Amino acid sequence: MKKEDNTNTMFYQNLGKLFYAIACVDGIIEVDEINTLKTMVEEEWSINEDALTILDSFNWLHLDQDYDSNTCFNSFLNFLNMNKSLFTENRKTLILKTANAIASSFSNRNKSELIILAKLDMELKKT
Repeated sequence: MKKEDNTNTMFYQNLGKLFYAIACVDGIIEVDEINTLKTMVEEEWSINEDALTILDSFNWLHLDQDYDSNTCFNSFLNFLNMNKSLFTENRKTLILKTANAIASSFSNRNKSELIILAKLDMELKKT
């Protein structure tokens, strides 16, 4: 596997971690949040065939349940800081759009979701 292919796969795996962190930040992953993520990947991220890796990563984390929101969010931030060039303005916009859609999908956004969304927005603005 080429380094570029591996980095691309890791990018989408880390998006799965991020979106998992947002969905489980309040301690419960709702079916609406999962369905919203699936819809966003199919409609917004499907430009790249590797985008299904987002769902694979999210589903693995959801089934495994060994990782909490903070662990996944911090893992995403580490990847972001080590691979800033992958985060184009278009990608950052789409990341925020997807994150907000997940957080708003069930009973709108709660306090923990608002906090993680604000942290995400700040971190993306740094890149």
